[in-house]
Amino acid sequence: MKIIIKDGRVIDPANKIDANLDILIEGEKISKVSKNISSSSAKIIDAKGKVVCPGLIDMHVHLREPGEEHKETIATGTLSALNGGFTSVACMPNTNPVLDDKTRIEFILSKAKSDASTNVFPIASITKEAKGEELSNIGELKEAGAVALSDDAHPLMNAEVMRRAMEYSKMFGLSIIAHCEDINMTHDGVMNEGFTSTILGLRGMPKAAEEIIVSRNIILAEWTGCNLHIAHVSTAGAVEMIRLAKKRKVRVTAETAPHYFTLTQEAVKGYNTNAKMNPPLREDIDVKAIKEGLKDGTIDCIASDHAPHTSLDKECEFNYASFGIIGMETTLSLVITELVNKKILSLSDAIKKLTINPARILNINRGTLSEGSIADITIIDVDKEWTVDVNKFASKAKNSPFNGWKLLGLPYIVIIGGKIQLSEK
Repeated sequence: MKIIIKDGRVIDPANKIDANLDILIEGEKISKVSKNISSSSAKIIDAKGKVVCPGLIDMHVHLREPGEEHKETIATGTLSALNGGFTSVACMPNTNPVLDDKTRIEFILSKAKSDASTNVFPIASITKEAKGEELSNIGELKEAGAVALSDDAHPLMNAEVMRRAMEYSKMFGLSIIAHCEDINMTHDGVMNEGFTSTILGLRGMPKAAEEIIVSRNIILAEWTGCNLHIAHVSTAGAVEMIRLAKKRKVRVTAETAPHYFTLTQEAVKGYNTNAKMNPPLREDIDVKAIKEGLKDGTIDCIASDHAPHTSLDKECEFNYASFGIIGMETTLSLVITELVNKKILSLSDAIKKLTINPARILNINRGTLSEGSIADITIIDVDKEWTVDVNKFASKAKNSPFNGWKLLGLPYIVIIGGKIQLSEK
């Protein structure tokens, strides 16, 4: 099947393209990007007034399968991703059982082949059972299809184990994705430590807990030469450490999530459990620093950190509620509304953080509209206004602090492997 995408504003940061062009898709690949493409046998997609970019990549999601299918499955999670404009997701290993064995990676890939609406790239656990004690068999995990390593919600506290993990990850060409938190400082904490936590009578999680481990991991990465990726950066101090490390040519990259550039700890007031997350929402000064880090390139990627939970997990006392929010169906719109339209990022820079940057960090063959590349394409209506209604989401979970927000920007058409998988109703 041939498809021609006509008259769209093509933005491909990998190739430094931002121009009105046509794209010809033949089979599962892009065969031509230029002006005035024609073919009598092709299906025509009119993209006039729309933005055409590489398929969006969410490099940090929790699909919950296996083990917590009551919260989310590969089927529902990837359908949620598709509705958010994503063509690829990288799923975290904190499932039950943990993705620390090649058969479990193979399970994810097999299940994705039969059930997924998008591409799924599994991230494997650094240590067995994510206990931070004994390294997983990293070579086997890569051979099975793992694209990176992370103990995710279980911060790796032992510096010697992290050092060895970095050495092995370098040997196998895998990035270490680090959740940076000193759990000795955050034990029983439920929100950012500060004035608001004191007023609410809630135990706080200090910013230093994140920054100490960010610093340690940067030191180890500089020593070992591995590719270190800092997950969900939330503090001004962490942004500055990453910025300085990059100036020293340390192989460090970073991501943040939309809630860290749109919300502060004030969202917790009223004991709103949909504002409970880890890292916690911080202060205005941190939000400002996150935006500056995105603008100057210190923060390379934007990921949803999609963390689905049931109503029972969230509709309870704040201290007992689970950490995390869903995000794949709001990420694109929050980026357009809060970053692009407010002149923090150009549209090209925003797309770069959602396409080629995560693709390079994960070393996956995606994120570009180069001729001959796989035809994963997201067409965006950047002017489409909508109101967030979690009850209409494809995700099983509804735990979003953005319910009721009016946002701009929605996927118009999503193409994966040359096939139209989503089109505006």
